[in-house]
Amino acid sequence: MSFTHSPDATTTKTKHRPLLVALVVILIVAVGGVAFSYWTSSGTGTGEAQTGTSTELEVEGGDTTDAALTPGGPSQSIPFTVTNPSTGTQDFSSVVVTVATATGGTWSPAGCSAADYTVGTPDIEYGEIAGGASVTGTVELTMINRAVNQDGCKTQEVPLYFVVS
Repeated sequence: MSFTHSPDATTTKTKHRPLLVALVVILIVAVGGVAFSYWTSSGTGTGEAQTGTSTELEVEGGDTTDAALTPGGPSQSIPFTVTNPSTGTQDFSSVVVTVATATGGTWSPAGCSAADYTVGTPDIEYGEIAGGASVTGTVELTMINRAVNQDGCKTQEVPLYFVVS
C-alpha cells in the first residue's frame, strides 16, 4: 500500500496562520501610520486694513421761542445741535457763533448790521461725540441799544454762523 500524504485542513490552517497574522499586523501598522501621520510647518503672511479720515461735524441752529429781540431788551436763547455724521468717535473743543451769512460772510441789511447784536458764549458740553451721535447746546443773542437809529433791524431774521472745531 502506498502511503500518500495529503494535508488535512488543520495542517493547512496552521501553516498559513503565521502568514495571515503577519499580513494583518502589517496592514494595521500601515493604516495606523497613515491615520496618525501629519506634516508640521510654519509660515508668515501679510494683510492690511484701511483707516478713514475725519468727517466735518454738522451744526444746526434751532428756533427760539423767546420774545423778539429789541434794542436793550432781553436776550434770546438759541438752541443748536452738533452732530457727528461719521462712524467713528470725533472730538470737538470749541464752538464759535457769530452774526453772519450762511457762508460766514458779513451780514448787513440796509440800516442794520451784525454790530447791532452781541452773541454770548455757547453753553455746550465739549469732548468726544460717538459716531452718529449728537450733542445739544444753547447760545444767547442780544440786540444792543446803540446810539444810532436801528429801525433797519425791525423784523429782521438774524442769521447765526457756527464754527465747530
